[in-house]
Formats: sequence, structure tokens, C-alpha cells
Amino acid sequence: QELTTVRVQDPRVHNEGSWNSYVDYRIFLHTNSKAFTAKTSCVRRRYREFAWLRRELQRNAGLVPVPELPGKSGFFVGSTDEFIERRRQGLQQFLER
Repeated sequence: QELTTVRVQDPRVHNEGSWNSYVDYRIFLHTNSKAFTAKTSCVRRRYREFAWLRRELQRNAGLVPVPELPGKSGFFVGSTDEFIERRRQGLQQFLER
């Protein structure tokens, strides 16, 4: 049976305390699918890259519903650990769907 798992992990805050701070997340993928040559993959991505992916999926999905992303903070200033964890969980759910 083919299986693919994806994990959103290890959020990192960059430029903390400045007006241009942001968080990126480690995306880890593991699969035993024969369709993939690499069985594991790991990248870091920002929220805006998830938003781009969602827009592209919507553009190409036709009538298939595309899952929602977790909410975006209106003003990102050294966001709390709770907010970052809620967003990480929401991004995890987005990728799983």
C-alpha cells in the first residue's frame, strides 16, 4: 500500500522584533510511492508560499474544493508562540487535505 506523510514542523521566526519579521516552517515529506524517486524531502516555506500554492490549486482545480488556510495575522509583530503553533497546525491540516 502506497503511503505519503507530510509534516509541518520547526517554526522559525526571522528578523524578530522588526517590521519585516516572518516565520517559516520545515515541511517534511515521506513516501513509499513509486511515482517519486526521492522517498524523503525537506524544505522551509513561509505562509505566503502556502497562499501562493492555494491560489494555484484554486486556479487549476475546477470544481474540486481547495482547503482553507489558517488565518493571517493582520499585524505581525513578534507573534506569540500560541499563534505560531495554531498556524503550524492549520498549515499541517491544509497539506493533509
